[in-house]
Amino acid sequence: MARGKQGALSEATVLERLTRLMRAAEHEGDLNPAQWEALRYLGRANRFSNSPSALTQYLGATKGTVSQTLIALEKKGLVTKAPRPEEKRSVALSLTEPGEAMLRRDPWERLEAEIANLGPKTHKRFAKALRELLQAELSRGNFKSFGVCRSCRFFSEKGAQDNPQGPHGCLFFEQPLTGAESRRICVEHMNV
Repeated sequence: MARGKQGALSEATVLERLTRLMRAAEHEGDLNPAQWEALRYLGRANRFSNSPSALTQYLGATKGTVSQTLIALEKKGLVTKAPRPEEKRSVALSLTEPGEAMLRRDPWERLEAEIANLGPKTHKRFAKALRELLQAELSRGNFKSFGVCRSCRFFSEKGAQDNPQGPHGCLFFEQPLTGAESRRICVEHMNV
């Protein structure tokens, strides 16, 4: 095991242990970790990113794994598939009401609460450090960022004010975005 200063566990080891404990907590219910990850993603994804292929990219999993995960979630009544109106061979995934309810019982919410309880300076530094680590790994592996619309170079604040589906806009998809949509993650996100 890697050790940090004065014989303490390294930060990477602490992060690994914390992640392992959180993954163990995901087995306590009726779902496995892959199913929880899919639910979380679908709960955060925008309407352009709620497809099986975007989910596959986000999870860094195989098509087969994601397909089996979605089949299990459909059988449990947590996810539905519907044809995407504007695209002939594309499917839109969405959470059902039981899926939304299950997401509210997400074991990672405990960790989210603990993070929220950090002091303001510690919280800010922690968030910055995590974002930097994630960005470095995304760059190293040439992965997509899947960030929120508001932090994307294609986001146009108040770019669709006259559109009832606005007030914001996505320059990539050339579509209006509501305020709520602008806080969701997107497969085509590009850092500013």
